[in-house]
Amino acid sequence: MTSTLLVASRREATRSALLERQLRRYHPHVQGKVRALAMRHTRLADLAASFPGLLVALAVPQAGLEPARARACVIHGQSLAEAAAAAGVPLWLRKLPPEAFTRPITGLPDDELFRRQIANHLPQLPRLAPIWLKSVATVAELAHGPAAVWIARELVRAPPRTDPERLRLLSLWAWFSTRPTTLGHTLIDRRWTPGMRMEAALVAADAWHTMIALHVSLGLQEIADMWLQPGRVDGYDFVPLNSTTDISEEAEAMQNCLRTYGPNLAHNRSRLWSVKRSGQRIATLRVAVRFDDPLPGIAELRGIRNTPVRREVWWAARQWLHAHDLLRIDMEPRKWGDAALDRPTWRAIWRPYWLAKRRIPRWLPLAPSRRALNAL
Repeated sequence: MTSTLLVASRREATRSALLERQLRRYHPHVQGKVRALAMRHTRLADLAASFPGLLVALAVPQAGLEPARARACVIHGQSLAEAAAAAGVPLWLRKLPPEAFTRPITGLPDDELFRRQIANHLPQLPRLAPIWLKSVATVAELAHGPAAVWIARELVRAPPRTDPERLRLLSLWAWFSTRPTTLGHTLIDRRWTPGMRMEAALVAADAWHTMIALHVSLGLQEIADMWLQPGRVDGYDFVPLNSTTDISEEAEAMQNCLRTYGPNLAHNRSRLWSVKRSGQRIATLRVAVRFDDPLPGIAELRGIRNTPVRREVWWAARQWLHAHDLLRIDMEPRKWGDAALDRPTWRAIWRPYWLAKRRIPRWLPLAPSRRALNAL
């Protein structure tokens, strides 16, 4: 009898040590409540090893969910699948380690296709698990299930080196990539696809953000005051780029960064012109104040892909520029940040997203904001 008691005592001590080791792996934000729940019943404690995510869901339930029924399922020995369903926890989370769970589990897809796909991209390293799960949940909520599977794969393939906050822009870009009838979709040069790598996606999302900044900075109206007048000198035509369409077409044709000038133009810091000869684009010209010169000057004059242009083009540009009464041109710049974004364009871009998600996030407000735009 003494030997049996000793064996049982050792077994219990081993079990307690294993449980304690497992409980210590939980994040401090949830560890106290998880520990308290595990002490209530041995079957609840067993979840620390068999289904860490379910134990968290029962200890720190999502808002509006009463965990009593799910707890009863566990205590009465029902299957983990039944208990997970009662707790609103996807069964595919069972394979994730305790380190993954730092907050209540919400917003995760659990359809059959998603379960099959996500199983191929679970993190193997406990230190990666928290950001992996948070990223999957964020993209699933802000974009859609296929994008969540994509981010899961990319985070496992190449552990993240970028700010997790950038997931907002990636998610918006992925969502609009699948909505061809929206204005936001038309502003995308390269759309999201499940086969993309993270590096290419970040570049494409940033390019989309630049297009949005251009459109909400300038709106639908043409720039009324181009400072200078169109003209022709020595066979070269100087054509104003005074709308988002003109600027986008010039940027695409000349393979330059002209789309980034939306805020600059809105703050009256420069004006853009296309230099053509016989209808063919020869160069892109930017007129601005340079250094201490109070009069407009040639800030940039570049050919396709920002290559240098011939002296004759420079000479024609200077003749055209100095044919104007430069002293009478009003080039007073606006204080940076004072130029308002175009409200109709802002709402036209984001309205389909607000309606589809049935909410207006604080980080994507109804009123246009440069702070919100830059924070994306």
